[in-house]
Amino acid sequence: MSEHQHNNTLINESSPYLLQHAHNPVDWYPWNEQTLAKAKEEGKLLIISIGYSACHWCHVMEHESFEDEQVAQVMNECFINIKVDREERPDIDQVYMNAVQLMQQRGGWPLNCIALPDGKPVWGGTYFPKEQWIEQIKQVANFYEQRPQDMLDYAQKLAKGIQQSELVSYNKEKPNFSWQDLENTLEPWSKQFDYKEGGPNRAPKFPIPNNYLFLMRYAHLKQDNKLSEYVQLTLDKMAWGGIYDQVGGGFARYSTDKLWKVPHFEKMLYDNAQLVSLYSEAYTCYGKEMYKDIVEQTLAFVERELSHDNGAFYSALDADSEGLEGKFYVWKKEELKSLLEQDYPLFAKYYNINHKGYWEESNYILVKDQSDADFCKKENLELDVFQQKVKHWQRQLLEEREQRTRPALDDKSLTSWNALMCQAYTDAYLAFGNTYYLHTAIKNARFILDKQYQSDHSLWHSYKDGQSSINGFLEDYALTISALIRLYEATFDEQWLNKAKDLTDYCQAHFYDSQSGMFFFTSDLDAPLVARKMEINDNVIPASSSVMANNLFALGHLLDNSDYLNMAQLQLNNIKSDMPSYGSGYSNWAILMLNYVAPFYEVAIVGTQAEQKALDFKQHYAPNTLLLGSTTDSPLPLLQNKMIEGQTTFYLCQNKSCQLPTTKLKKVLNLLQ
Repeated sequence: MSEHQHNNTLINESSPYLLQHAHNPVDWYPWNEQTLAKAKEEGKLLIISIGYSACHWCHVMEHESFEDEQVAQVMNECFINIKVDREERPDIDQVYMNAVQLMQQRGGWPLNCIALPDGKPVWGGTYFPKEQWIEQIKQVANFYEQRPQDMLDYAQKLAKGIQQSELVSYNKEKPNFSWQDLENTLEPWSKQFDYKEGGPNRAPKFPIPNNYLFLMRYAHLKQDNKLSEYVQLTLDKMAWGGIYDQVGGGFARYSTDKLWKVPHFEKMLYDNAQLVSLYSEAYTCYGKEMYKDIVEQTLAFVERELSHDNGAFYSALDADSEGLEGKFYVWKKEELKSLLEQDYPLFAKYYNINHKGYWEESNYILVKDQSDADFCKKENLELDVFQQKVKHWQRQLLEEREQRTRPALDDKSLTSWNALMCQAYTDAYLAFGNTYYLHTAIKNARFILDKQYQSDHSLWHSYKDGQSSINGFLEDYALTISALIRLYEATFDEQWLNKAKDLTDYCQAHFYDSQSGMFFFTSDLDAPLVARKMEINDNVIPASSSVMANNLFALGHLLDNSDYLNMAQLQLNNIKSDMPSYGSGYSNWAILMLNYVAPFYEVAIVGTQAEQKALDFKQHYAPNTLLLGSTTDSPLPLLQNKMIEGQTTFYLCQNKSCQLPTTKLKKVLNLLQ
């Protein structure tokens, strides 16, 4: 006999989020054909409730409403209730998020939608307090009973709106990209920059690493000092803020205020992966030691708390522990005093255990407000000695924190997010030369190819407890291809390139829309939803479509494949006119456009020391380049007949023609200026 009073069908699921709801009195079902057939058979409306395991307000609504017998009674009587993990099923989330945004002009999680038995949405919102939730769903149920035709007509209209939004049509104009196009995108966007605290001039603040990758590259290529300073300001402020875990490394999902101070405390794999890539590139660009520290500490956190022995990475850590948000991460004064003893006064100054770091209920969030060099100057301390002391404090506090009740871990592994982390480790290797990072990246790539890759070149989306499940989405392919291209640049091992090509060709066969020249988010092998969507706008993760376009550009150059190059150009051309309206939402497309408007080079390195020379080259900032190379003869078109016996040579190539070979890295770098 179960020790739980209630069990519903979610008990058979593997998603930690769905399992959290398996003992609710609400009779939840997973999204599948049987559930949808049951709704049609019984003629009942669907409640589709979407969230994820680390979501604080999802927990609040569960506790207030879904664990409540009175609420459950109404939901079970009038509806078929479906729980969806948005991380497992981003395709379902995309459709119903789009619906709620069309209805309410805003969205978020938990996402709660009521739909007809066929899945067409008719009503929705985000978090509702218990009484309001009961009242709203009763009203919708009554309306359906009394005026079904009106509801059907409305659902039809809304479905049409969902189908048409974020679909892209073919641009018949000849592709032509210029610096002016990028300036037209940047100009309105820059009006939203916060030049005091970094990031956007509003709250909440999300890191959105892709934005700063573009801005950093643009500033470098245009020698725009003001923009370069803004990027560094943002990176510094995020690293000093409460959004960054000053004790254990790693970033929270976003800051609730303009100061990057009070985070939403959940830590997601995808944020940390992209931020490692961003800070690695920023280190190469700006040379700030702090950026290297951030990468090292964040990767130490990922290894400690989000890694499986088989090379996979877990998805997320919850915001809550013991039912309280942030409890695991914050500190009380007395606690710090007894731990740090005579060091406390200095620690309190450094981490602002004062009105600046105060949060609520006698809790402090550790935040910095200046560089270590400035702090030491002010306090008359030796920088090296002080930084050793800070490391000691971090170890002390981490040890103490380990005694606390840990936030829940979402231990599923998603192919797309794992690929982001694989790329992050590769980027860190290329920035710092630490071979351990490269080994970790390769181990993860092997996990993806061993467990998530099938013989027909398709990918699974999710992995948990030895089981791979859910047919892959475009994000899985796009981000895996991107990671494999990066691994090739780091190793010159052509197996990664060949796999990237196989996956790209699979996307062309199963995701491609020949009318627009774009890719759909879902495969043509998947059961249809209300709409087959494209993912165009870059968000906290870049859009799968923009990642694919960048992949096609890179692979087109590496493999000398004009079909890929033409597809990349056509896709960017389709998007071009939308970019000025929403720079932050097109930053990854803007990165691709940079490759067309600035001179773009392939750097071929051939000879026994090719891998080491590639690493030497990567210590210098050259974002408008792509590396390829080999230690022996290679079948790649750009590498053929380039081997010179007994030496390792560089070739700088552009538009299929290469300059004379040189063994001098300095010469190559001078030519790139």
